Amino acid sequence: MLLTFATGFGLGGGLIIAIGAQNAFVLGQGLRRNHPVMVAFVCALCDTILIAAGVAGLGTLVATYPILTKIATWGGAAFLIWYGFAALRRLFETETLSESDVRQAGWKAVLSTALAVTLLNPHVYLDTVVMLGGIGGQFPADERLTFALGAMSASFVWFFAIALGAAWLAPYVARPITWKIIDGVTCAVMWLVAYTLIAPEITSLIYS
Repeated sequence: MLLTFATGFGLGGGLIIAIGAQNAFVLGQGLRRNHPVMVAFVCALCDTILIAAGVAGLGTLVATYPILTKIATWGGAAFLIWYGFAALRRLFETETLSESDVRQAGWKAVLSTALAVTLLNPHVYLDTVVMLGGIGGQFPADERLTFALGAMSASFVWFFAIALGAAWLAPYVARPITWKIIDGVTCAVMWLVAYTLIAPEITSLIYS
């Protein structure tokens, strides 16, 4: 059972740690010290629910209907492009951006954005529901829960580590240029992820 848990933890961690829109958002909120615990918990909880659904068999169902993947792909890409523009706009709104400025976002706005950057990103479903769910489904029935718990644990450990770690570093990187770099990197990551989502779709449309 310990080996099964370690397998789930390792696979889950390997998929979650990859730099993406979700990690960029969590890191940015941590550096801003803008509800980092809530953001980490929401992202990890969403992963937990999706991993559980995938191991329970939802991944197989999603793979049966490609139209669901296409809808998630275009919808997620649209959101990421919009969020990238929002980050880019912040670069030019003012010459300085103090820590007190970035703290003005209320918890409701941060919560809704955390949910959106998580649930509107098709990569999250591919990693948790389809991939982890498919792998977990190959284990004997009495070991699937252990595998899922391992993957869920990796999500909690990772998101709390980067959120709280970044919050701890915030006082040391509180210069205005730091916040501009954060927004610039966030914009680039969001647009890069959006590109990786829609590029294959556009290519297939051109050559179909």
